[in-house]
Amino acid sequence: MDLDRVNRLLEDLKRPDAEVRDRASSLFWHAWFHQKGVYGAQQLMEAQTLLQAGKMTQSEALLGDIVEAQPDFAEAWNRLAVLHYTQGDYWRAIAACQKVVALVPYHFGALHGLGLSHSAVGNYTAAIESFRQALAVQPYALVNQRLILECTAKLG
Repeated sequence: MDLDRVNRLLEDLKRPDAEVRDRASSLFWHAWFHQKGVYGAQQLMEAQTLLQAGKMTQSEALLGDIVEAQPDFAEAWNRLAVLHYTQGDYWRAIAACQKVVALVPYHFGALHGLGLSHSAVGNYTAAIESFRQALAVQPYALVNQRLILECTAKLG
């Protein structure tokens, strides 16, 4: 996705019109899943299907193969983070989210996931920072505002 389009979509995420925001979010997700073309998206969907079927080992193996072959495939790292989070392996989820954010600093899904993972291990300050970064990208994402309040309460 070219930089002008990214910037337009990032601005759309900040607009008051929910339809405009939802469209921008959908376009980002589509671009992230299709970063490596149709085949890459199919691989991610296969990994997701395995995950949903409870076949964690197979899903992790497939995602591991994908990121090994294509280490710049941000959404493959994000799917790996989701899998680790689902397994309760929060430190590995944090590491995978950090790889996503290094590749795509505005990846609101990974920023949110990073916050969830930090919160799960009791790193509330880091969680708050991640949720704030996610809010900087998606200011209308009320879930991140709520999670900031919850983490702040756990600090005090």
